[in-house]
Amino acid sequence: MFNYFILTLMIIGALNWGLIGLFSFDLVAFIFNGQTSFLARTIYTLVGLSGLYAISFFVTGLQPAKKDHISTIEGLNYSTEFSDELHDPRITKNRKRKKRNKQK
Repeated sequence: MFNYFILTLMIIGALNWGLIGLFSFDLVAFIFNGQTSFLARTIYTLVGLSGLYAISFFVTGLQPAKKDHISTIEGLNYSTEFSDELHDPRITKNRKRKKRNKQK
């Protein structure tokens, strides 16, 4: 969750720098009443610290999202947004058969 916060701040900074480069428009300064205001400086500082922290992503890599408990049969995904597959007897039967085959 923290990494997503860091990435969000980096995106804000990148968009702001894009606006500055293309249109000479500083959105953060515009929203927070000038570059020297306390809130604008706070945002700039958070974006800078996020960039420093993000350097660690090159070493550790971004952690992939955790897999949901999605039912699959032979590599095909049969999940639905309503999770009906969790109660499908065909899937349960196939799981039991796979477990028996692995034990042999």
